[in-house]
Amino acid sequence: MTPTRIDFPALLQSFFQRRLVAERGVSAHTIASYRDTFELLLHYVEKRTSRTSSALTLEDLDAPTILAFLDHLETERGNSPRTRNLRLTAIRSFMRYASVRDPTALSIAQRVLAICTKRFDRPVLGYLSRAEVEALLDAPDRSTRTGERDSVLLAVLYNTGARVSEVVGLRVADVLLDRACALHLHGKGRKERVVPLWKSTAKQLRSWLPRIDSNPDSPVFPNRAGKRLSRSGVEQRLRVALKKASEQCPSLATRRISPHTVRHTTAMHLLQSGVDITVIALWLGHEDTATTHLYVEADLAMKEAALRRIDDPGGKPVRFKAQDRLLAFLEAL
Repeated sequence: MTPTRIDFPALLQSFFQRRLVAERGVSAHTIASYRDTFELLLHYVEKRTSRTSSALTLEDLDAPTILAFLDHLETERGNSPRTRNLRLTAIRSFMRYASVRDPTALSIAQRVLAICTKRFDRPVLGYLSRAEVEALLDAPDRSTRTGERDSVLLAVLYNTGARVSEVVGLRVADVLLDRACALHLHGKGRKERVVPLWKSTAKQLRSWLPRIDSNPDSPVFPNRAGKRLSRSGVEQRLRVALKKASEQCPSLATRRISPHTVRHTTAMHLLQSGVDITVIALWLGHEDTATTHLYVEADLAMKEAALRRIDDPGGKPVRFKAQDRLLAFLEAL
């Protein structure tokens, strides 16, 4: 008996509703990422085939089409290889599901699953010096509501090393200021962690919370409409603070700095202060400590300290010669 082929639209809807939500229970961030991938892919295939998305079949998403789409992301949309690989991960996940739900799709799915991720150069992690951080934290004008919010936002970013998604998702209920001052962060993959606060950060939060809605589900960092700040909103406020901070610290003006740079900075400063690498991994919410080891590789000062422990092979050995007693007497005066 020949198996019945499932229509592509029904298969894709089942993938999101049944596979991702009901079976795997993935986070809203994963759903949004996969949704964006397939919106881009379907718009691309629509132009390529001159058919609507609802009229497409799985054959329209064969390996050559997927490869052309991935090239389109890089050459026309200007996406990085990292983003390209992220889109391919979503497509692969769907194809694995399609091959199980619809055996007739197995040959198409196998060819798409055979597409390799693209390798790319990993740049050295950038981070800020202590002086640059101080200039950045002092930049917002705290006499205004927006400036006070930005000041607290930057302090929290540096204190916690949190991802942007974790900071914008902070609710009033997530701020713990009673006994142990800490923040309850909701990380990637629904992983949660509690990060302690410095006294200065806790003091700023105590002053800020009375100025916003006290509802436990209200965002800690609202925009003008009272809704939580978006990722792009945080990036825009960081650019404003950097422009002001560069007047006091010119080195900031020539650097490309994102909220993730602040996260790297927190990790590097913890590492340079002697904090164990496993503690830093817990602090940042890294699932694998191998990710945290990248900060060790980026710390030039630690490498130089290690180098000083080894004798320079280019130096010639010098025979010990006792110092003259008269010269020793004079140097001791």
